[in-house]
Amino acid sequence: MTAQARLSVSTWSLHRDLGITYPDSPESENEGKAQETYGPGSLTLLELPERIAAIGIHTLEICHFHLYRQDHEYLKDLRAALDEAGVELFSLLIDDGDITSADHAERDMAWIGNWIEVAGLLGAKRARVIAGKSDPSPEVLEKSKANMSVLIQQAADQGVRLMTENWFPTLSTPENVQWLLNELDGQVGLCADFGNWGGTTKYEDLAQIFPLAESCHAKCSFAAPQTADREDYIRCLDLTQAADFNGPYTLIYDGPSDHEWSGIFEEIEMVRPYIKQ
Repeated sequence: MTAQARLSVSTWSLHRDLGITYPDSPESENEGKAQETYGPGSLTLLELPERIAAIGIHTLEICHFHLYRQDHEYLKDLRAALDEAGVELFSLLIDDGDITSADHAERDMAWIGNWIEVAGLLGAKRARVIAGKSDPSPEVLEKSKANMSVLIQQAADQGVRLMTENWFPTLSTPENVQWLLNELDGQVGLCADFGNWGGTTKYEDLAQIFPLAESCHAKCSFAAPQTADREDYIRCLDLTQAADFNGPYTLIYDGPSDHEWSGIFEEIEMVRPYIKQ
């Protein structure tokens, strides 16, 4: 598929509507057991593709802990729901694991590898993994590079492109993001998240990585319900435009209101002018 700027949404933005999660982590003793983390929910993951298609969004990212099961029958049903709604699964967001851990990297690599296989079975275009949770050092960055190289091949075997994000300590600076992606010769994509970095250098730092981004998490800050930080959001969106970004703008609503769709609609209104027709 040719790269194209478009609206997308993450299941994280609708975690209250989905309600139930199925926590799974490398050290978990309760893998996949349903929890009403955000209440009982009013929407299932199988119903979500049709719901977002109805509002004109045809690209989705799924957090791994929103998957009810990992067996082939369920994954086949979810893939069918996506196909029937005309929704592309852009990325499976593998939201745990530390490939730079001094004690558990091997265990976490195996866990991540299992989820990359799930991404392939779902027909996801990408699998987003964390490049490391350890504080950056030359040794940690080299370990991230080595283990990412292994995951690159595992993803390729599943027909999936590997992607990472400016998230957690290992990739907490633009210099480290640039170093890792350059060392991996373009074999790993970047999801650039508006909200993961802050401080006085936020916009300068994001400007350095947006030229590398093939997706972005367009996260708007809400100080209160229906009180979006529009100035910050527009400034971040302007940075994507300056970088000639041409990928999915995945809407991330993480505000205080339980009315998640309202927050998403407000983000859509601000993002739409940046979608090239």
